[in-house]
Amino acid sequence: MSSSGAIPIDAFSARSPYSRRAIGLAVAAAVGGFLFGFDSSVINGAVESIQGDFALNDFVTGLVVAIALLGCAAGALIAGSLADRWGRLRVMLLGSIMFFASSVGAGLAVGVWDLGFWRVIGGLGIGIASVVAPAYIAEISPRQIRGGLASLQQLAITLGIFVALLSDFVLEGAAGGPDNVLWLGLEAWRWMFLVGAIPAAVYGILSFTLPESPRYLISQGRADEARAIFTRLVPPADLDKTINEITTAIDEDKKNKGVSLRGPVFGLQGIVWIGIILSVFQQFVGINVIFYYSTSLWNSVGFTNSAFISVVTSIVNVLVTLIAIFLVDRVGRRPILLSGSVVMALSLGAMALAFTFSTTNDKGEVTLGAPWGPIALVAANLFVIGFGASWGPLVWVLLGEIFPSRIRGKALGVAAGAQWIANFLITVSFPAMSSWSLPLTYGMYAGFAALSFFFILWKIPETKGMDLEQTETLFHKPAKAAEASG
Repeated sequence: MSSSGAIPIDAFSARSPYSRRAIGLAVAAAVGGFLFGFDSSVINGAVESIQGDFALNDFVTGLVVAIALLGCAAGALIAGSLADRWGRLRVMLLGSIMFFASSVGAGLAVGVWDLGFWRVIGGLGIGIASVVAPAYIAEISPRQIRGGLASLQQLAITLGIFVALLSDFVLEGAAGGPDNVLWLGLEAWRWMFLVGAIPAAVYGILSFTLPESPRYLISQGRADEARAIFTRLVPPADLDKTINEITTAIDEDKKNKGVSLRGPVFGLQGIVWIGIILSVFQQFVGINVIFYYSTSLWNSVGFTNSAFISVVTSIVNVLVTLIAIFLVDRVGRRPILLSGSVVMALSLGAMALAFTFSTTNDKGEVTLGAPWGPIALVAANLFVIGFGASWGPLVWVLLGEIFPSRIRGKALGVAAGAQWIANFLITVSFPAMSSWSLPLTYGMYAGFAALSFFFILWKIPETKGMDLEQTETLFHKPAKAAEASG
């Protein structure tokens, strides 16, 4: 190998053993993100069957779909402290057990309330995985390729969505309909939940085979074990620097353990509110309506291959996420987010307009004829493109950059919690709102997309190519100036 200084130039090339080992560990850990995406969308193909079999009204249907998100919020809140106490791998195992139990329990549910219970249990597992998986990837990754490996989490989420919708489509096709019996006397919609036990089991098995996080090992005084792991992941010339950086970061965390998020802006620091608003906008544009309810939505407007359309939409989501990962460090955050807001606002506006031409038959079913049906379908997929290439992955990038290091962990937890709650509100409200007025529902989402454009224009500076210490100062100049004048 040729070298620049002491570290070989190609130490982290695609063929390097260091890169291959780190990528292998990151891919294994990203199965947690896969579970996150799978759980988010697997209910899509089962919504109408659940509503019919258990005779649910629109509000209760929305609650059953959304209730898992409350479990996710709780799981995310407890995951960090559990991971620091028990280690990353034990908490991964706990998340996999919960999701496994949820998949089986939901598939065998005898009523709406035990279905809701198992959805909450699954949500707890997903909330845990959504925190521990990216943390593990960041902690196991060499700093030179950490950004690329961290992006695998978002890619895994989109792949989980795709596989969930694809499995729904395949199972429905095999049975001839979601309400038809498939195997062992169980309807196809129940098997949509049961197949989730497979990736849950894989995630649990991986937790026994992966090495523990070096950061956790060092925090427990097991520096020799951490060094042994890093000898396989970083060149010898960079080994001591890597260990020292982690040790320093752990010491800083201990110093800042009691730091508060309290501030003068409605009880919180202004930067925390920026993170919360970014998270809320990401959900209030209604993206999860597409992934939770798209099958029933397209059925209502006359598309007989609605499950297949949902699969196509999820493929689009995966592809545009790859584009976002490729462009974010080349084009910058602001241009991509602003462009995404415009695309989302226009496409959602087109959907709202299209549904003003819908009619309702004597059975209460919505129908949308040509040309507005195809227009709505194209607009929905343009919306997914606009979101998946911008606000989907980039909000997480910004949340990792804007918070000062002394509050980063706590502030990220608050922002993530706000995202789960916003997701819950949109998900639980959609069935009732859509039965009242689809044009107004999509018009509301279009309004939030338009507002997100002005929020980025007003409040979010460009952070491309900057160190974390630099990005922090972009958001704190006014506060520092105020302190100086005071």
